[in-house]
Amino acid sequence: MTKSFLMGNQAFAHAALEAGVRVCAGYPGTPSSEVIETVAKLRDAGSAHDVYVEWSTNEKAALEMLAGAALCGARTLFTAKQVGLNVASDPLMSLNYIGVEGGTVLLVADDPGPISSQTEQDTRRFASFAKVPVFDPATPEQGCAMIAAAYDLSEKYHTPVIFRPSTRICHASTFVEVADETHAREPEGFESDPSKWVIFPGRSYCGHGEINERLPKIAADFSASPFNPWREVAGTDEGAKIGIIAGGVSYSYAEEALAQIEDAVEATGALSPSYRLMQVGTPYPFPEAAVAKFAEDLDRIIVFEELDHVIEDELLKLCGKLHAGFEVQGKLTGTTTTRGENTVDAIRAQIQEFFGLDLPAAAERTVEFSDPIPDRPAVLCAGCPHRGAFYAVKKALGRRREAVMCGDIGCYTLGNAAPLNAVDTCLDMGAGITMAQGFNVIEPDKKAIAFVGDSTFFASGMTGVANAVYNKHDITIVVLDNATTAMTGSQPHPGTGATLMGGFSAPISIQEVLSALGVKKITKANPLFADKAIEAAREAIDYDGPSAVIYESPCTKLTKAKPPVYFIANACAGCRKCVTTIGCPALGWSEVGHSIVINRAMCVGCGLCTDICEYGAITCPTRKRVRPALPPRSQRLHAEDGSLSRFPTPQELAEIEGGSDD
Repeated sequence: MTKSFLMGNQAFAHAALEAGVRVCAGYPGTPSSEVIETVAKLRDAGSAHDVYVEWSTNEKAALEMLAGAALCGARTLFTAKQVGLNVASDPLMSLNYIGVEGGTVLLVADDPGPISSQTEQDTRRFASFAKVPVFDPATPEQGCAMIAAAYDLSEKYHTPVIFRPSTRICHASTFVEVADETHAREPEGFESDPSKWVIFPGRSYCGHGEINERLPKIAADFSASPFNPWREVAGTDEGAKIGIIAGGVSYSYAEEALAQIEDAVEATGALSPSYRLMQVGTPYPFPEAAVAKFAEDLDRIIVFEELDHVIEDELLKLCGKLHAGFEVQGKLTGTTTTRGENTVDAIRAQIQEFFGLDLPAAAERTVEFSDPIPDRPAVLCAGCPHRGAFYAVKKALGRRREAVMCGDIGCYTLGNAAPLNAVDTCLDMGAGITMAQGFNVIEPDKKAIAFVGDSTFFASGMTGVANAVYNKHDITIVVLDNATTAMTGSQPHPGTGATLMGGFSAPISIQEVLSALGVKKITKANPLFADKAIEAAREAIDYDGPSAVIYESPCTKLTKAKPPVYFIANACAGCRKCVTTIGCPALGWSEVGHSIVINRAMCVGCGLCTDICEYGAITCPTRKRVRPALPPRSQRLHAEDGSLSRFPTPQELAEIEGGSDD
């Protein structure tokens, strides 16, 4: 064993391997991605033996593949973020009905905030809906212990089990004892039994009964579990008997807040309240017996949890079931935070009010800056090929045709920001393609554009393409192929050919898939070459029926930066088009010098801005200009001696150019 400083997700990967996991699969999604990546690294390093690991095409594919392995008796690990479980919900619901042989753990990372997600979906609710047990860790160390327990529980009751760390648990780092080597458990192999594994209605009826029978047994096991501890703290105040219940990382916050309160009470000489503190680490099925014992003789209980009021609901039901007299406070009463993340400071303030303590406010932990901190809005990276793609589509549309532009999840969501303003909607992965079809039905005079990334295309875009072709929807699909799953950490996908098991498979061609699905008009271009990219978009947009543009250029993370562009001051017209049309963070405007400013440390030399500048004022060392530069528009504003007297105003520029954007 070796003590290592690990991120929570890394520790969970080690814990699963130490539990004998044989097959791991998932789809990238922050905050869960590092689990699969860690398993792959340990396998490649030769310390994790006999384990298979893959990035699957999507979460549904991952869980269905793992289900096959689990029926062979293998221990399996599924990873996804909370919305990824939605994609895998179809197999999960049925898998729980037929059951599993090998331990099956679904690591589903929740994202309060949300920090990097579309929603604040609470996986504990999904666990209750699917009737699947769930573990909810308060620390990474506890999470490692829970994973081992989850595999044992899964095999004891032949049920899939959800392990639900939240973002702060996934990404917190701590010292963990890990094995130097791990070996996967050898599965016994599949035994055919159609009466058990084939989900006919009769099997489902029996399976539902099996679920209902085992849930109370699991609840009883959970009541005796070390993951639902509670303790009593004797104070100097003999007033009301009160309790605190917390789940997930909120339990750790509550412990820290209570320590601060106790220090403040001691410093001020105030009466300290007596209370009980409990962690609910297994929220479903609810450990009623343990909580009932905790709640004996209590007058009031406050509940701390992130996202939904899951524990609070169960506590209220228990109160009614027991005909108990304790009052429950939490999200439903407005006593605790109703959305987003909890914090130590917030929980401290809420506990103090709950206790009725008048203590000095906690010292603010702030850092003073001499200058105000500048806003850092999320933008596409300098040199990102998606910038050129959005620009090209907007230019191809011009003023000729009104359009609605449907975006998607990933880096390309940032196409909604000014000055690109190229994303009107965003719902979920792959939805842009199918939503565009709805817009086309209702507003056929508008051109419906759908943006989708290469990884998302394979994950959830292909069915939408098939639907467009089948139903003859007049939409243009813009595939932004940057050869990676960029926003979640640059993972491979079927279009890259790279796998986590080493080596390469033949990359699947997006163009060939589109063609096989029936798309007749497909154009391709490098989005960093504006003229060709605009022409490719225009050709596809003008086609009557389903069409597609494939923009191919690798993510800047995959390429070596080229020499940065440089500015030729005497050629600049002062139009600022290079700054105001594409929004590259490496380009700025200096009011002091009345000139373009190029951040050479940030510029990767993609050269897109040289195509935007019509006057040859920006030059890329690695690209030849394909069209001659126009004379500077500002020359009309020169003084008689030829010196630049001033830069033209936007209104003057519009008059000089005739006001055309095409």
